[in-house]
Amino acid sequence: MRSGTMKSTRTFITCFVLCYILLLAFSNIFNRQLSDLDAHTVSTTGSNDCQKPRDKLLGGLLATDLTKVLAQVENMWSRISGMMKLTITIAICFVLCLVLLLQSSYIFNSHKSDLPMSGGLLATEFDEESCLSRYHQSSLRKPSPYKSSASLVSKLRSYEMLHKRCGPGTDGYKRATDKLGNKHENGSRSVGECRYIVWLPMAGLGNRIISLVSVFLYALLTERVILVDQRKGITDLFCEPFPGSSWLLPLDFPLTDQIDRFQWGHSHRYGTMLKNHAIHSTALPSYLFLYLMHDYKKHDKMFFCEQDQNLIGQVPWLVAKSNLYFIPSLWLIPSFQTELIKLFPQKDTVFHHLSRYLLHPTNQVWGMVIRSYNAYLARADERLGIQVRVFSRPAGYFQHVMDQILACTQREKLLPEVSTQEESKVTNTTSRSQKLKAVLVTSLHPEYSENLKSMFWGRPSTAGEMIKIYQPSGEKVQQTDKKLHDQKALAEIYLLSLTDNIVTTARSTFGYIAHSLGGLKPWILYKPENSTAPDPPCVRAMSMEPCFIRAPRYGCQAKAIKISPFVMNCEDWIPGLKLVDAPNGSSSRTLIVP
Repeated sequence: MRSGTMKSTRTFITCFVLCYILLLAFSNIFNRQLSDLDAHTVSTTGSNDCQKPRDKLLGGLLATDLTKVLAQVENMWSRISGMMKLTITIAICFVLCLVLLLQSSYIFNSHKSDLPMSGGLLATEFDEESCLSRYHQSSLRKPSPYKSSASLVSKLRSYEMLHKRCGPGTDGYKRATDKLGNKHENGSRSVGECRYIVWLPMAGLGNRIISLVSVFLYALLTERVILVDQRKGITDLFCEPFPGSSWLLPLDFPLTDQIDRFQWGHSHRYGTMLKNHAIHSTALPSYLFLYLMHDYKKHDKMFFCEQDQNLIGQVPWLVAKSNLYFIPSLWLIPSFQTELIKLFPQKDTVFHHLSRYLLHPTNQVWGMVIRSYNAYLARADERLGIQVRVFSRPAGYFQHVMDQILACTQREKLLPEVSTQEESKVTNTTSRSQKLKAVLVTSLHPEYSENLKSMFWGRPSTAGEMIKIYQPSGEKVQQTDKKLHDQKALAEIYLLSLTDNIVTTARSTFGYIAHSLGGLKPWILYKPENSTAPDPPCVRAMSMEPCFIRAPRYGCQAKAIKISPFVMNCEDWIPGLKLVDAPNGSSSRTLIVP
């Protein structure tokens, strides 16, 4: 596919060639002598020798009249000056080019209007070749049944304009960075509309993605510009999401040398400042460090309280360090809740919409996705994804995990039983109409997919299906921050999201992202205890949203958690919270365990 620039270039060259041909053609006429034209006129009107063949050819009187008209036109053309002829030729060229450009623009804009998962969700001001995944996902995905709201689309367009005004390289960004380092001032008056939140990548790829989406939603709600730390290789994974401005934190950012030291005892850590009574509305720092990690403490969790948000909102710069999906607790902040309901009428679609808007794999990663999809998944009648993460140490292949996978997939009719030898004699026939089910397994350990392969190899299923097992990689150990490893992991997340049904591991961020991105409610494998496969082996999720594993269950949000109709305990981790859609006022609060 050609980019908009290439298409415009091609159209311009076409116009140039046409004009050149026209000029050559008319130049031949310009250079004719008037006497030649007169002689030609006489010959076409007075010669009986020439008239008879032409009369026979064109049909008597009609041919005679036509030749007279042609002669008159040629006679008139011969009396027009050379300059006038040139003007007419240029005018014809201009009209032809205009028609071609309008046609090209129509085709290009029509193509842009067909952006995947669009419904207006994605901006159109991008060069297609720079990020193929933004345009081509629709060719692999089924249309999402979850439509983005008009309020969300409008909010995203407004944010893009803010990012253009305040992003790196703008006057607003320069003014805001000039203020960094001043200890106490009224920041909201000093930097105008340009306020920021900086995202720092923490833990593994899955944790980074769920925290990035969380920080982005917070930026939308608070009208801040999100900037991401680029030093851990995010440019190797994702395209720029916002048109006309970068989301990458410049390497010369004034706090870059300090960012890596933002830990427990940092003087600008919000929890520490609260504990030490070092922050109040009349003494605001120029920046705050938000520690929202899995091991955060009571004062850090005050971030989710209404009165604390009023204070934090006045600080121009926030630096967020998180490995959590904290969006469910944003819904429980009263000042955010009204707008969130407008943005996401279907409350369990937050990650689904935001990830499809924000996260577009680079061309290198997308190439991995396309090659694997075309080779192993494209021709299947049905696709099943199985994501296996082993949290025990040492990790590896365990028979009780294999037994659990089989128990879940066969009990839920996701995989068929394997035929016995006697049944094989009857069912072991080939047919072009035989259903093909492709099973995509993602795991650090290849033994799980190899075991499945050996089960179905050479023996048909009881349902007569053909089962094909495929695992893209099996690297044994996680290698965070290694470029190729992270790219393979991201490609596998997207491949899983392209399946029709999916089985995931409890508390795995890798699985959370895959099923939410794909708009799928997964079957979740329970965590095994005492090296034994649990019974039941899995549960169907009530929502496709990820789990906030370390949600603050007490303090300012305790009451809201108990009465809210749209948060519930996570199926795979009871202390966690997740969003669930409750359209008729129905509540899952009975599942909440304080």
